[in-house]
Amino acid sequence: MIRGILIGVLAVGVAGTGYWGYQEHQEKNAILLNAENNYQRAFHDLSYQMDLLHDKIGTTLAMNSRHSLSPSLTEVWRITSEAHTDVGQLPLTLLPFNKTENFLAKIGDFSYKTAVRDLDKEPLSKEEYENLKVLYKQSNDIQNELRGVQHMVLKNNLRWMDVELALASGKEQTDNTIIDGLKKVEKTVSGFDETDLGVTFTNGQKKDENFKKIKGKTITRQEAIQIAKKYMKFDGNAEVKVTENGKGSDYGFYSVSIKNKNTGQEASMDITKKAGHPIWFINQRDIKKQVISLNDANNKAAAFLKENGFKDLELFESTQYDNIGVFNFVTNINGVRIYPEAIKVKVALDNGDIMGVSAEEYLKSFQTRTIEKTSITMEQARSKVNPNLKVMEDRQAIIINDLGNEVLCYEFLGTLGDDTYRIFINAKNGMEEKVEKLKNAEAVYEDVI
Repeated sequence: MIRGILIGVLAVGVAGTGYWGYQEHQEKNAILLNAENNYQRAFHDLSYQMDLLHDKIGTTLAMNSRHSLSPSLTEVWRITSEAHTDVGQLPLTLLPFNKTENFLAKIGDFSYKTAVRDLDKEPLSKEEYENLKVLYKQSNDIQNELRGVQHMVLKNNLRWMDVELALASGKEQTDNTIIDGLKKVEKTVSGFDETDLGVTFTNGQKKDENFKKIKGKTITRQEAIQIAKKYMKFDGNAEVKVTENGKGSDYGFYSVSIKNKNTGQEASMDITKKAGHPIWFINQRDIKKQVISLNDANNKAAAFLKENGFKDLELFESTQYDNIGVFNFVTNINGVRIYPEAIKVKVALDNGDIMGVSAEEYLKSFQTRTIEKTSITMEQARSKVNPNLKVMEDRQAIIINDLGNEVLCYEFLGTLGDDTYRIFINAKNGMEEKVEKLKNAEAVYEDVI
């Protein structure tokens, strides 16, 4: 009797385990299928966008009227932006594809600058026209290479998940049609570097995308662990894991993960190998009821940054999510805000612990600066602002404009109706560089029936 019951229970257990395993397998397959579909869509979209780009540049070459040329160049800029997005959705993090991205950036930068200028007063020069011809040919070369990869993908039913696994495991040197094809695309674009495209084709990405401006000695793995423990305030019994960045990166960093064996608390951090600066870190724990104010949390965030060597910072904005305060700081030099140099700090409102830091933008943009002189006065800049805007604050600031360039501006913060806006006027030429609508407080719906 008992034996029969035990056998029944075991049978049910085996059946339950089998069903659970089946469910897990199904869910895993669904996730992999979804990722594969996204990769396939992004690649075929990229190939399609390159076809459109080649055709649109060719169409632009045949135009002469400003009324036709400006919209056409705007369309070229839009297509390059979409192609950039498609590249970013492919599993190419560990496979250098920066030459192709830079090529797209150059085309986008030129087309945008040309489209927004007055082509009646300043039409395309002979040099710019010749440069467009060069780009037309080069885009055709990339188009053909991508079509070749696309043909092989469709013909042999190749999977992008295999590419991701090959890159992640470091086996990209083995025979892989997609990887080989993309490397051929990158090699083709590398041959364009020697082409002189003139001063109008400067790359719009002015920021130090690879942290090359960071100065200091290279730290060891052990030093990275000590820095991480200092930021995370972990002492004693801790389990530590350290990995280095993958191949293909132009800068080095350590990824440090620490788990407190006594409390179970975990924290993760990326640290630059040069000088040991934190790119970001997250301290994970349950946050209890709020005890300290947002102002006190701001003071703790500011003190934390100063203690860790970040100087000349000013609070730009603060928000609260549940029991966490989020504070955004920017560099302030002699009253001029440097918005590209931004650091975000998260503070727990139960005891003031620093729960996270994001310093990537700061590290990419930080440099020794000399603030240039303005060509127009604050009053002249204010006259360029919508007269219906009620200005509450004004100052000078450096921002990144739509072309990716740093520009000195006059900043005006004001209200129009029930909304608040931040408007930036170029301090050199009086042009309206950027208008931002600030977010209003979110409505609370939980008590609404």
